[in-house]
Amino acid sequence: MTGPCSYGDRLHLVADVGPRAASAPDWAVHRPSTRSWALLLIGVLGVSLSAPLTALLAAPALALGFWRTALGAAFLLPGAALRRGAEFRALRPALIGRCALAGAFLAAHFGTWIPSITLTSVSTATALVCTTPIWTALAAAIAGQRMPRAAWIGLLLAFAGTGVIAGVDVTVSAEAVLGDALALAGGIFAAGYVLVGARVRAHISTTTYSICCYGVCALLLGAVALVAGVPLIGFEVRDWLLILAITVAAQLVGHTVFNLVVSEVGPTVVGLVLLLEVPGAALFALILVGQAPPALALPGLALVVLGVALVVRAGDHRPKVAVPEQFTP
Repeated sequence: MTGPCSYGDRLHLVADVGPRAASAPDWAVHRPSTRSWALLLIGVLGVSLSAPLTALLAAPALALGFWRTALGAAFLLPGAALRRGAEFRALRPALIGRCALAGAFLAAHFGTWIPSITLTSVSTATALVCTTPIWTALAAAIAGQRMPRAAWIGLLLAFAGTGVIAGVDVTVSAEAVLGDALALAGGIFAAGYVLVGARVRAHISTTTYSICCYGVCALLLGAVALVAGVPLIGFEVRDWLLILAITVAAQLVGHTVFNLVVSEVGPTVVGLVLLLEVPGAALFALILVGQAPPALALPGLALVVLGVALVVRAGDHRPKVAVPEQFTP
């Protein structure tokens, strides 16, 4: 996949995990088996815990982003050292540069989305950051790709929902509006990460790509933290446990499970199931944080989820292609 990405390439956010996923039959929806449904449920539960657990964290947002990616890279590195040493040594400067760019987008994503959780509601921050497919679709349109009508309808619904949410939060506080803006920015930066990753993943394995991206992201966030005087250590035991739980639940469990099932059920099913993170995060926020979304914002949240679902579903009927890298917030 060395030419321009198709609309379907740019649209979906589901990861290739090597040869198995790269041979996914097509972009069509496939009926999940009982095993796949169980794994999808586990994956949704994992990613849905990310924002509520982050809301409980007293440690700085930069510290969470740093440790989440540093621990993610550390988890992958031992296996990669045994199996991917030759691939690392053969990396060309151009690929290294693209991996670094993807890592910079990932750092910007964490640097905007994580703080948004403490400024606006968990459900709103989650819904707005899940608009990533909207921005990848817009990038495809700007690049000259023709989008299906359903995708344009989805874009309009998502933008309308965002307007409703922002209008409600204006009546709450300026802080909440800032949180909305940061969450949207997080979704946009995640789209940049996905688009760059789709190109890079045509040439290297997911493991190698992830280690490079996570490493660059951790270095950038760590450098910003040092310059800004933000501590990266010295937290309470409770915060360290939360950082570990977020990394395991969202990054290792959620990410890995979705990678396992994508070749069986297809990327569209996984993309749609990922939208269950929005109500899942809202439920966990209610249980763990005692936080409910503003009642007036619920229609806006529903419009955003519906709009993103339409955009994801619109890329359904596509030929066989390599599957781009997934970002799970």
